[in-house]
Amino acid sequence: MKKFFLILALMLLMPLNALGTDNIVPQYVSIEHTNTLGLYQAPSEIVLYKEPSETSNIVHSISWIGAKIFPESVKAENLFVVFIPSKNLGLLAVTDETEDWVEVIYNNSAGSKGWIKKDDPYRFSTWVMFYNMYGRKYGLNLLKEAPAEAKDLHVSTDDKSQIVATINMPQKINLNVIRGNWALVSVMDIDRTPKTGYVRWRSDNGVKYYFPDIK
Repeated sequence: MKKFFLILALMLLMPLNALGTDNIVPQYVSIEHTNTLGLYQAPSEIVLYKEPSETSNIVHSISWIGAKIFPESVKAENLFVVFIPSKNLGLLAVTDETEDWVEVIYNNSAGSKGWIKKDDPYRFSTWVMFYNMYGRKYGLNLLKEAPAEAKDLHVSTDDKSQIVATINMPQKINLNVIRGNWALVSVMDIDRTPKTGYVRWRSDNGVKYYFPDIK
């Protein structure tokens, strides 16, 4: 019994981020850094170069595992677009790509960028690949402050096409397929009436209105 209370006391004294509770997944529409190609799954040791060459200057070096990030001055919300410490999953926004390198944003507040040498070609996902992978698995989340028209379900991938329904208070948004900036979704709304149609998951300028509801 004493051992149990000792463990409990230690857990209560631990910082929350050490317990892996501070998941980061976009919840609000953002107009910053919209001109990106996709996401890169960060390795545990992130070495950032000024140019896509190992002879170039190193602009930053960051190591992380779970909720522990070094140097401690680096904040997860500035580094990652998606951060699930319990799964050791940290995703960085990609702004450029070559065969062997990706340019990523490593400080979302300042917009600071650096190049990472790919150690695995499957770490990089275009936005469409990312949505197909995680959106189909977890469904989509309608981001807060999305424009009213983002809730309209269309019969086709055209802003002028017929609107067949409107999303009000969705219980679940299932992703069926991505076609350009449109997504074919099946929605169970609060009135328990199933709805199916195309929604704009992002604008022509890359502003996202929906995001995979990663858990």
